This record gives sequence, C-alpha cells and structure tokens, in this order.
Amino acid sequence: MHRYRSHTCGALRDSHIGETVRLSGWCHRIRDHGGVLFIDLRDHYGLTQCVADPDSPAFKTAETLRSEWVVRIDGKVRKRPEGTDNPELPTGAVEVYVTDIEVLGAADELPMPVFGDQEYPEDIRLKYRFLDLRRERLHKNIMTRGAIVDSMRRRMKGQGFFEFQTPILTASSPEGARDFLVPSRIHPGKFYALPQAPQQYKQLLMMSGFDRYFQIAPCFRDEDPRADRLPGEFYQLDVEMSFVTQDDVFAAMEPVITGVFEDFSDGKPVTKKWPRIPFAEALRKYGSDKPDLRNPIEMQSVSEHFRGSGFKVFARMLEEPKNEVWAIPAKGGGSRAFCDRMNSWAQGEGQPGLGYVIFDHEIVTAVGDSPKTALTNALPGGDRVGSGRVTGKGPVANNIGPERTEIIRNALGLEAGDAAFFVAGDPQKFWKFAGLARTRVGEELNLIDKDRFELAWIVDFPMYEYSEEEKKVDFSHNPFSMPQGELEALENQDPLTIKAFQYDIACNGYEIASGGIRNHRPKTMVKAFEIAGYSENDVVERFGGLYRAFQYGAPPHGGMAAGVDRIVMLLCGTTNLREISLFPMNQRAEDLLMGAPSEVMPKQLRELHIRLNLPQN
Repeated sequence: MHRYRSHTCGALRDSHIGETVRLSGWCHRIRDHGGVLFIDLRDHYGLTQCVADPDSPAFKTAETLRSEWVVRIDGKVRKRPEGTDNPELPTGAVEVYVTDIEVLGAADELPMPVFGDQEYPEDIRLKYRFLDLRRERLHKNIMTRGAIVDSMRRRMKGQGFFEFQTPILTASSPEGARDFLVPSRIHPGKFYALPQAPQQYKQLLMMSGFDRYFQIAPCFRDEDPRADRLPGEFYQLDVEMSFVTQDDVFAAMEPVITGVFEDFSDGKPVTKKWPRIPFAEALRKYGSDKPDLRNPIEMQSVSEHFRGSGFKVFARMLEEPKNEVWAIPAKGGGSRAFCDRMNSWAQGEGQPGLGYVIFDHEIVTAVGDSPKTALTNALPGGDRVGSGRVTGKGPVANNIGPERTEIIRNALGLEAGDAAFFVAGDPQKFWKFAGLARTRVGEELNLIDKDRFELAWIVDFPMYEYSEEEKKVDFSHNPFSMPQGELEALENQDPLTIKAFQYDIACNGYEIASGGIRNHRPKTMVKAFEIAGYSENDVVERFGGLYRAFQYGAPPHGGMAAGVDRIVMLLCGTTNLREISLFPMNQRAEDLLMGAPSEVMPKQLRELHIRLNLPQN
C-alpha cells in the first residue's frame, strides 16, 4: 500500500465497502458522540467520515487529535448506519472504521477557524492565508479560477489564436498609471519597469507577422487601492489580431466570453446576442459607461417639459443651453416614504436633493358621497367608484401643472403607484450621480434580476476630452486607438467631436474588457498626439519601438484585454477580488503573509547604487 494513501478523501463510494483503505488529510472536524469519535478527514478532493470507538486499536491516538492536524488513517470502509447518510457529500453513504492513525503534522492553536464560513478580520485572513485557503468556499473559488482560465485558453485556441509570452522587465511608460520600477545593477542609475500591460509588445507582434496573439498576462500598476482592482498586480486575457475591423474583433471574442460565462454561470441566463451601446447613449440612458443592464430603468431627457415651466429652479437652469433635466422612472416607487429616503440619500451624496413626482389615482367622489364613502372607494379592494385618472403629486407636479406632468408620465411609461425622480444641470457634471441614483432606485425597489449575466459592447468612445485641470485637450482613453475618420478627421474636425474605434465590454455594472482598433499609420499617430500636446519628438522618444515599426509595413490591427480577476469574481458570485485570488495584498498594498514591502540590506542598495531619501516624519 502507498505510504500515505490508497484513495483520496473524495473517492470512496458504496463499491468500496469491505475494502481496507489508507487516507491522509486534515482533521476538518472532530465530534465526540458518547465516547465514539467521528473524524471528518479532508483533503483537496473531498471529505470522508472516519469513526473510532473504544474497541478500535487507534482510539487512544484518536482522542489526542485536534482540528487541522494532518494524519494518516488506515481502516475498513463500511456502510453508514441507517438514517445517517449525508446526501450532500459524494462520500456520504460510507464511512471508514479506523484501525490505525499516524500523526503526520500537529497543528498549534488556530488563529482563525477553518471549519465553517464565518466572517473574520481581513488582516488575520491575509496573514494566515494558507489557513484561509483551506476554507471550502475560498478553496472552491481558486479552483474555479483555474478552470475559467483553462476555458479561456481552450476557446482562444479554438478561434485560431496562439499563446505568446511577452517580457516582464521592460521600459518605463510615461502614460497611464505609475510604474513599478526595478533598478538595474549592471546599468547604474537606470531602471526597468514591470509592464502595466503588454500593449506595445502585442502590437509589435502584429508588426512581426504573427496574426492572432493571446496571453493570460500579469500586469503591474502602482495605483492607489480600488474596490474593483487588486493593488499591485492583476491578470488579463490579452488579445491582438491583424487585418481586422472592429466587427471582426467582436465576432471572434463574443463567443469566447459568452462561452466562458455559460460554462460557469451555474445555470443563470447569459446574453446570447450582445447589444452595442454607443458611449453617449450609455451615459444618457444609464449614467454609466459600464451599465448594469439587469436594471430595467432607462433615464430620459425631459428638459422640454420643464423649459418655461412654473418650476423655477429647473426653468432657470435651462436658460443655459448646455443644461438639461433627466428623469429616472421608478416603477413601484410611488410612496412618500420612499421618495423622502431617496432625497435624503441624494443629500448624503453631496447633492441638494432629488426632485420627484408621485403618481396616484385622482380621487373623484360621487355626488352625495359622505367623506367615509369616498375614502372607502379610494382604498384597495373597494369598488373604486372614487378612483379617477392617474395624476401627479408633490411640489414638482404642482408647479409644472397637470398637462406637463401627464406628458412626462406617458413618456416614462408610468402608472399609479410609480414615481419619477429628476436631476438637473450640466450632464457632463451630473451623469455619474444620475447613474448612482438609477442604481439606488433599482436596488431599493428590487427591480434588478441578480440571477443573470447581461453582457454588452460599449462603443464609439470619444477620442479626446477637455482637461479642466490642465486646461487642454487630452486623450479620453487609449492614445493608441484609431480615430474614426482617421487623418482627415484629425485635420478637419473639432477634436472633442471625434470618436475612436474603441470599445469596452460591460457585465452587470462592471467593465470586464477594453480594446480598440489601433492607429497604425505614422502620420495619423503623430497628428493624434499633436492634438493632445505632444510633438513628433515626444512620440519618437516615448514610443520609439512602436513608431519605428510603423515605418516598415504595419498591418491594420486591433484587439482587447479582458480582466480575468473581474470575470472570475462575477462568476464566483462575490464582489471582493480577494475572494478569488491566491495571495492578495491588503488595501494598503501590503503582503501580510510574506512581509512585503520590506527593507533591504545596505549591501543590496550599494550594489544597485541607490541611496534612500526617506520623507521626514
């Protein structure tokens, strides 16, 4: 028999009854039932119930065992007694009667429990991550992550892509987030950088004649912590293709991402045919460039119905041409208590509040009705003789009048028992708040179907935006994207009206991928950067490798990068990226398990020709 095991802890079934077996694993839980010890033995593959009674030659050793001790157990497989089966376990029909136990690794008192799934302070979980990873849910998440990556690889190769590995030590990029720098010992005073993304390398692969590239790429950014990104590093499914249009990229990648979601959705519906939503439309309808389409609420501009109205606050705002009024319909939100809650929430977000209209039936009493009769007729379950047309209530409705209120109600498709909220001002300044309000309404009224995955392409991103901070036109997103209209648009069009061949994938309120058709023409590239304030010399200095490659026959090319971590997070049903990563850092970008970042020896600094200049406390 093998030194440690004849079977794993997830392998035994009815067919093994009567066999002598050897298992090794961790003591997951130990129960004493009237002098009979039940040891739930766990390994990577599952859990088996082992039983030791006072007649067992291993009973004395079994009494010494504690939670998370690693042991080898020999015994005979037998059927569990009638009524003690556990159908939730694959091994739940059998148990092992223990004849011998060997302690392979005793465990000290645990700093955190492994059995169960109770919450525990994150710093303790990260410091003792090797214990945390033994917990069933987290262990399952990590295995699911590996299976998702396998599914991505299989599907990419099925689409004719080949996997490449690009360098980890590269040149510092002045664009984007801060680099992680690596000092060079043999080139004093010079530094490598860890790649923020393989962007330039994958484009250079297309210049080199390779046609379809992909990589499960590690990326490194020295950013402040964010809720939807791990500090320090993350992984992405990186993709590039030659001789393609935007439609070709969509046709190649949509089935890959859809298929991965279908593989791991646990039966939840996944979008079959993805909508393509222009960036401007996404902002106007959903207040987000990564809209959660499970939320049925679509916002509308109702500016014309407030222009010149008696609601002076909005009417005065609309005297400025750039200002608008947007309506957020709220099906089922027609109660004063809910509207007041939303108004208080808006004030907590730093806004003056939310205007609203509540829609209800107008009470029309019959001639001669007593007040009591009129009230009865207006109540649910009554004959509703007193129920008239739907009318709007509240200060907004009172000030704009019944005719305008009715037009707004019809435009939003609302009925009695519903409400509408209003946001006014410059849409460039309020669209994010409007999006938050839409989400809040959807959550509060339980309008969001959380048991589905809604995927969409967000397209037609603006090429440029005006930076109020720097008082100049700058790139809106990826500077390497091809402008729609190419060089002619750059030379003849207002830069702030130029759209780019750039796109994102949105899923359930998260951006899970971003990409574009690349600007592969040297003159167009230089002009695009000139508009953003960079000279040709700047382009050559900062992106010399790519710029040189474009001089020697550059194919049209494009691609994208999908966030592996976010996709796994969504499919595992969590909102915390630490729940799907092996050894993550905390929110202060510290690795509490390994003690990083750490000080280094003076000898190491001397070899690197580095002198510390630490901030004064």
